[in-house]
Formats: sequence, C-alpha cells, structure tokens
Amino acid sequence: MSSAMALVVSAAGKAPLVPPVPADKKMATGESRAQLERAKLIIYELQPASDGTTAKVGTKLAEITFQFNPKELTIQKAAKWERKPATGAEKAGPPQFTGAEPCKMTLEMFLDATATHDSSVVTTVETLFACCTPTEKSSGKEKPSPPLVALHWGEVTSFAAFITSVNAKYTLFSSTGTPIRALCQVALEEMPVAKWRQNPTSGGRSVRRAHQLVDGDSLASVAYAEYGDPTMWRPLAAFNGIDDPLRVRSGTRLLLPTPAELGVS
Repeated sequence: MSSAMALVVSAAGKAPLVPPVPADKKMATGESRAQLERAKLIIYELQPASDGTTAKVGTKLAEITFQFNPKELTIQKAAKWERKPATGAEKAGPPQFTGAEPCKMTLEMFLDATATHDSSVVTTVETLFACCTPTEKSSGKEKPSPPLVALHWGEVTSFAAFITSVNAKYTLFSSTGTPIRALCQVALEEMPVAKWRQNPTSGGRSVRRAHQLVDGDSLASVAYAEYGDPTMWRPLAAFNGIDDPLRVRSGTRLLLPTPAELGVS
C-alpha cells in the first residue's frame, strides 16, 4: 500500500463546552463572540459520468456533526516513482515519476450519549456503516455506488472521498444495553471528481482568508486594506451575501476571496 494523505482526528481531550453568553449581556457590553464552528462529515450522492469520465458530487444526503472538534490534523501526500536497475551497473538508474497517489484520510470520531442515554451513538454508527453500501437512489442503476463524503470545518473543506472502512468500538452501555459511547475509526480514499469547491487539505488552493469586523470598520475600508481599492466593497458585499452594507454589525466575519473570485481582473 502506498503512503497517502491521512487526517487524524483526536477526540481524547474532551474539554467541556463553553457556556453560551446570555443575549442581554452581549447587548450590554456591545461585544460579539464568534460562534464555535463544529467540524462536520457531509455525505453526498455520487453522480457517475455517463461517458465514463470524471464523476460529480451530487446532492447532500446527510451530515454527521463532531461532538468534539479535531485536536490534531495530520496531512500527507505521496508521489509514485519507479526505478529500474541496470544490469551490471554500480549505481541505480534515475527514478521516473509515474503519477500521484490518491489521497487517503483517517478520521477518529468520539461519540458520547451519557448525558441523554438515547440511541444517538448507534444512529451515528449506522450512518457511517451505510456509507459503505450503495445509496437508495443508485441501487436500481446498472452500477450502484456508495455516497461520497467530505470533511467541513468552518471555511475548510477536504477532498471528496469514499469510505473504505468503518471500525466502531462501543465502550459504554446503558442499563438497558444501549451503547452510549463509542470510538469510530473511519478510513477514506479520494474520489476524482469535477471541481466543486476549494480543496485546501489536498494540496490545492489555499484556505480562504477572513476578516472579523471591529468598531470603525466598513466594507470600503476592508476592501481598501485587502485589495487596495475601496470601490471593491460592492462585489465583496455580494460575495458575502450582504444586502445592506450600511447595517453590517461589528463582529461580522467577512470572507476575503481573490480578485478573480470577485470577477475583477
């Protein structure tokens, strides 16, 4: 097996959730706290190409939200080289690059329902297992296929992949025998698909930058600081879905795309 990209998610550090700040306290202080972004494993329908070329990422089927965000992300990428020894030669011949290996990802997910004692742990595990079987939509087709998945965390999106294995270890049970705690190890492999979104974890485009507005900021000032042109506040507002640029609150998080993404040469 060739070496490949691996994404290791460690859920060992189970820090308590940060209690929400009361709304009245926020308004009294005028401060705005950024919401904690939860990592998610999004499940998509796979759309095979009719002509046998690159497949496409289809509609969203489901999502699994991490109870505990990743503590570590380990990423690797490998290239394949071949070296043919020359008969009788004292030194090895020069290597030849034969191509890049598909990215591979390993996730570790910690599931816990000790506070509720419900079946949510079992439901999540069954959802992961279902990713190794054909989807309902594709089951009646000539070539049925399991879904695709991708890791989403804030502005970061992993490559589209298919799950190759799921190993679930139940470590705690309720008095009725229901599993209420589990550790899941999920192995994924990259699926070549048509370009669908940014892919920073596979060595593609870099993660998009962002700016959180503070008192005194405006879209024009941000556009000038980022692009050197205050008039670019209009495409910047449109990109971020802002309908009324004059009423943007302090604490708002703006995505800062490239000028090309804003349609500016």
